[in-house]
Amino acid sequence: MNLLRISALLTLLFSTTFSLAAADLGQIKNEMKKRQPAIEALWAAGTIGENNQGYIEARSGLTAKQTELVNAENEDRKIVYLAIARSTQTTPDKVGVQRAAQISERAAKGVWLEDAGGKWYKK
Repeated sequence: MNLLRISALLTLLFSTTFSLAAADLGQIKNEMKKRQPAIEALWAAGTIGENNQGYIEARSGLTAKQTELVNAENEDRKIVYLAIARSTQTTPDKVGVQRAAQISERAAKGVWLEDAGGKWYKK
């Protein structure tokens, strides 16, 4: 796991005055962009899905490398959701739910999604 990512996550957990610099968010978004092809491959294989909170969940057994990929993506999403929440004066949970709705709308056919009631379905 990237030392910058660990540091940012710990800061989020222990500080109520945390503020991400634009450069930090830019780096996180770049990491997410690099990860996207691998995430899309896992979506297409049906091994992961998008839950109704805006995070990835395993749908079947993942390798250690795939688990690390999913965990890194979810950790970065938490940081981004917090930054968005702070700038829009809402909560990270609400941002995640909104993001889940966007992901559901844009998801390709065959991607596993969780509806608002907690039921999984294939788009």
